[in-house]
Amino acid sequence: MMKNIPDVKLGIIAVSRDCFIISLSETRRAAIAKAYGADLYECKVTVENELDMLKAVEDVKKAGCNALCVFLGNFGPETPETLIAKNFDGPVMYAAAAEERGDNLIDGRGDAYCGVLNCSYNLGLRHLKAVIPEYPVGTAEDVAQMMKDFVPVARALIGLSKLKIITFGPRPQDFFACNAPIKGLYDIGVEIQENSELDLLVSYKAHENDPRIPEVAKDMANELGAKGNQYPDFLPRMAQFELTLLDWAEKNKGAREYVVFADKCWPAFPEAFGFEPCYVNSRMAAKGIPVACEVDIYGGLSEYIGTCVTGSPVTLLDINNSVPADMYNSEIKGKFKYDYKLTDTFMGFHCGNTPFCCLNESSCPAVKYQLIQHRLLEPKGSDPDFTRGTLEGDIKPGEITFFRLHANADGKLQAYIAQGEVLPVPTRSFGGIGVFAIPEMGRFYRHVLISKHYPHHGAVAFGHAGKALFTIFNYLGIEDIAYNKPAGQLYTDENPFA
Repeated sequence: MMKNIPDVKLGIIAVSRDCFIISLSETRRAAIAKAYGADLYECKVTVENELDMLKAVEDVKKAGCNALCVFLGNFGPETPETLIAKNFDGPVMYAAAAEERGDNLIDGRGDAYCGVLNCSYNLGLRHLKAVIPEYPVGTAEDVAQMMKDFVPVARALIGLSKLKIITFGPRPQDFFACNAPIKGLYDIGVEIQENSELDLLVSYKAHENDPRIPEVAKDMANELGAKGNQYPDFLPRMAQFELTLLDWAEKNKGAREYVVFADKCWPAFPEAFGFEPCYVNSRMAAKGIPVACEVDIYGGLSEYIGTCVTGSPVTLLDINNSVPADMYNSEIKGKFKYDYKLTDTFMGFHCGNTPFCCLNESSCPAVKYQLIQHRLLEPKGSDPDFTRGTLEGDIKPGEITFFRLHANADGKLQAYIAQGEVLPVPTRSFGGIGVFAIPEMGRFYRHVLISKHYPHHGAVAFGHAGKALFTIFNYLGIEDIAYNKPAGQLYTDENPFA
């Protein structure tokens, strides 16, 4: 089984201005290493000059580090400390030491608070990218926590630098929302391989007698359980498709290490393949290999970023329908810690691509059929046939982050992030679906999603991941990063008299 997200090995290099006491940086570095724990590589070369810099970078590379913290234990040397970021092949963060005691401000004063300013100035002069925490100065425990917060950011940045997105087919007809100017992918170092649906079909047929099919089908049956496995005759052909995708990823990732798919899943897919791909897509997402619906390239990219950040499956949903007022009044109003308005709520839905582990057991998740496609593609009044294959159930309640990295009509990258939750409210509907609540969602919907021309798909990470996502998007140079502004903070196009 391919591993589709990177492991992060973090190192720390301390720097010291040669007119300051070097031991100050060294003892402070050691304290950080102790506070962080065993997973950190502590480089023992303290950097005062460019030759030290080369030695330190070589040391962390030999140790297998692919992410790095440069620590200003005192003021720090401007040129060598910034050249670390230039010479190290991986994401770098900078942090600095706070002064420890009021009675030790002569030999024990490091002035790293000042040094960060010169460091950032020199990074700018050299057009070097680096992660700098919101407040980058702290105690050993503070810096250790900054570094732990940096790890999921680094994991995503490393993953993106080695990612290929593989597509099958163009977007569905009249689905311009999934149009994807690909220049933005190259801007952030992502490769793309575009294929026809026929390429996928040929590969699928070649797997017809794959000896691995029974084992995968058995795994599907075990995951679904007796209640969820409503179409056991379908499992072999879905297992065949899963193996097709996994093999395609291995054979076509080429010079890259990680893969995301974006497939044209309708209208021709179910009739040609004999099933809907949704359940297989859900299983791929659970393996850390997102398969974006409707050839939504940037949706798949967003899913992958979220997977790297959280280390858990992410799904892609339509920002789909409003919550009826009667449901809101009976099951939501006044019943939660945050007093959600009706306009703060909506329902996130897709046909059945959300992983089984992300669905609420009480809703009895099961492989079912795609109701909308059945209406469209199969004879009226007939039993579902090739429109079977969705994974349906209510999404688990809990914290979520709704987000998307996207290329707009001008090909420019933009992003949004909104934290909220899935409410423990039965949806009374079909598909993989949940009742979502995001503070001030109504305004966000109008003045971000509509005003900035975002499509209907959003990635959903299970947990609050906004801090890491914002850091990643900022590092990538995304100038327009929108979020749900609290009440009283107006969007630029928001009518103050409304």
